[in-house]
Amino acid sequence: MPQDAPEQPQIYLITPPAFEIDAFAPKLAAVLDGVEIACLRLAHASADADDVARAADALRVIAHERDVPIVIEKHLGMVERLGLDGVHLTDAARSVRKARKELGADPIVGAFCGASTHEGMTAGEVGADYIAFGPVGDSPLGDGTRAEHDLFAWWSQMIELPVVAEGALTVDLVAQLAPVTDFFAIGQEIWKAEDPLAALTALTAPLR
Repeated sequence: MPQDAPEQPQIYLITPPAFEIDAFAPKLAAVLDGVEIACLRLAHASADADDVARAADALRVIAHERDVPIVIEKHLGMVERLGLDGVHLTDAARSVRKARKELGADPIVGAFCGASTHEGMTAGEVGADYIAFGPVGDSPLGDGTRAEHDLFAWWSQMIELPVVAEGALTVDLVAQLAPVTDFFAIGQEIWKAEDPLAALTALTAPLR
């Protein structure tokens, strides 16, 4: 994103890895109705294809009724079958070319690239629509490597491809990264709260 044309980062919402559809659906609808959301990612961790498909069907309706695109994490083969808008890949650049070839030019293909600018650039070269880096905050998950502010600052100056900041976000990190990222991907930070919309509003307060 050119420095001379700063834009406010948009919010990219991530579902919990596990949820009961009947309980989660109204929470999701309330968030989508209360805050402008650029994209929804179904990050269902179930190994049961029927569970994932049921969740995707229910959430697709909620998202599309509000003109919010929905992508699914990892499951490339489900995108067209379930009428979704694209796929979010978690293996950096490795599956991007295949995903683009199978889905064609229009569906969204995103790639999570940890903290590797090389993987990010490679993913972009072979067809990714956006690159996600993270975690940006301290997390016991993974190997402890963080995607630092300098990575986002460099990317925003040098690369036109949209960049997403995600993982262990805090209010301070949102404030620090707002000038150098295009999207904040937010999920686990809000879903454990009694009022996810209020939690999201508080977390993204620096954007207003």
